[in-house]
Amino acid sequence: MNELIQFIDANLILIYLLAFTILLGFEVISKVPTVLHTPLMSGANAVSGVIIIGAIILMRNAASDDYLTLSLGAIGIVLGMVNVVGGFAVTDRMLEMFKKKK
Repeated sequence: MNELIQFIDANLILIYLLAFTILLGFEVISKVPTVLHTPLMSGANAVSGVIIIGAIILMRNAASDDYLTLSLGAIGIVLGMVNVVGGFAVTDRMLEMFKKKK
């Protein structure tokens, strides 16, 4: 318990920053009109691609016995890939609605 309190005390500004960015991101995303959803989805896919590359680099530089870093990198890759594939599927489906039917 003492280690947790020391960790929170040492990283208090970062915890406040994380909470602020979560609230700010939610506020910004909730105000986006429907028309802008497809371009923003494509931008989110690009950001997720960068996250995947970062997770791969993290795993490459980790020691073979550093299970925490390896597991966080693997989780980053899996979640990034889910976001990329799902985002492209949603974007493709939305763009199909604008095509003329035969």
